[in-house]
Amino acid sequence: MTTIYRNVCKTESFLARVTLISMVLLIFFAGIARVVKHPMNWAMDMSTFLFAWSCFLSADVAWREKKLMSIDLFVNLFPEKVRRVFKVFNYSVLIGFLIYLVFFGLWLSYTTRARAFQGIPSISYTWVTLSVPVGSILLFVTTILRIKTGIKRKSKSVLHQEGPGESW
Repeated sequence: MTTIYRNVCKTESFLARVTLISMVLLIFFAGIARVVKHPMNWAMDMSTFLFAWSCFLSADVAWREKKLMSIDLFVNLFPEKVRRVFKVFNYSVLIGFLIYLVFFGLWLSYTTRARAFQGIPSISYTWVTLSVPVGSILLFVTTILRIKTGIKRKSKSVLHQEGPGESW
């Protein structure tokens, strides 16, 4: 199971990079094409598709690698036990929000199944809206694994009297 998850993470990281780079290049070349009077009508729609997927995939990669910005100035004023309560509360809110996004995203994907892109009429807009539930599921799994790791680290710290590691 660990090997499968590791492969999913590598694939996700690769796709996040590819979608972001592709979107930037596409917008750049579409701008040049417009200047030379040969606009690419489909470029904006494809950029929307790439942007949606890039956002969700990149968010999960950043969350997994602990590279999201965090302002903990206020939280660091409290003792360790209170910080753990804040962290559990934050993770609980995050899990609730991600569950909501999965169900809302699936509903949104279903309702947009008949909608097509203006510039690419043969592709359903559902491919864009599917980024919401798929990305939310990936973020949900990452959050659950972070909670599990935090609990293991805390119990190991208590049992073996090691340093606290990541505060839980």
